[in-house]
Amino acid sequence: AGPVESKNEAGMSELVPESRQKPVVPMKPMGMNANLLGYIGIDTIIEQMRKKTMKTGFDFNIMVVGQSGLGKSTLVNTLFKSQVSRKSSGWNREEKIPKTVEIKAIGHVIEEGGVKMKLTVIDTPGFGDQINNENCWEPIEKYINEQYEKFLKEEVNIARKKRIPDTRVHCCLYFISPTGHSLRPLDLEFMKHLSKVVNIIPVIAKADTMTLEEKTEFKQRVRKELEVNGIEFYPQKEFDEDLEDKTENDKIRQESMPFAVVGSDKEYQVNGKRVLGRKTPWGIIEVENLTHCEFALLRDFVIRTHLQDLKEVTHNIHYETYRAKRLNDNGGLPPMTVETEENHESNL
Repeated sequence: AGPVESKNEAGMSELVPESRQKPVVPMKPMGMNANLLGYIGIDTIIEQMRKKTMKTGFDFNIMVVGQSGLGKSTLVNTLFKSQVSRKSSGWNREEKIPKTVEIKAIGHVIEEGGVKMKLTVIDTPGFGDQINNENCWEPIEKYINEQYEKFLKEEVNIARKKRIPDTRVHCCLYFISPTGHSLRPLDLEFMKHLSKVVNIIPVIAKADTMTLEEKTEFKQRVRKELEVNGIEFYPQKEFDEDLEDKTENDKIRQESMPFAVVGSDKEYQVNGKRVLGRKTPWGIIEVENLTHCEFALLRDFVIRTHLQDLKEVTHNIHYETYRAKRLNDNGGLPPMTVETEENHESNL
């Protein structure tokens, strides 16, 4: 019996399956919840969005408004470090000032770090240069509304484009003369009318013509006048989404606005470094030096921190306001034009 039992045991032991190694569980990223069993990778959606937007590129349309001689073209060139002003399109200073406000849009494609941006600069030669400037803002307001109308017509088409070309004005830099006294009635009337349809950023041009004390006093006076007249500039208080935005934008509204700037596309040697600046008998004014002017603050504000928000406010607030009014005026139906009727018939 002994030998038989040992044989059976030996046979049974042969049937026991070999122990398998446990599957390797992916390591949990540091700092994640201990209850998470495996890393899913939802955060990669940021990279997916980045790749997609890199392929399509970006649109940004900026308008500059102000009297001749305030350095609008130079400032825009300095802002994007490229020749994007009207100077590059054959305009010269020997031409006569237009009798009425003209609108000139110049498009460029700027590329940096693999990111392409289609930049359109809309210039307004002739604004505020006449003896009688009554209603001189009307051509500008008409142009802005025409871009909204163009976008709306594309949007209501039955067979609309996958990506509608965006010609809407995302930002309007309004140049204030460095008088040191107060805003002109023209400045107040323009901003009062246009602040309802576009993002206005007030800018004090040629700030190097004032002392630091004069500049500080003038900035405070401009802010006070805008507040008294009920003029809202970008970033508007009611559009702050959360406490962080409110804190950041409050600081900009109370300290930086309006930006006192100096523009220059010429370089000079200062302490062994090449800097953008303006040469004067008493020294070189460095454009990017915060102790000299606030150009660097304006550039950071428009391009580095608020560019996307400017586009979103334009689309979600100004364009939506225009769209709702147009549809209401038309009985709740999209505005039918010859073009949309032809598209409708061809689709049928």
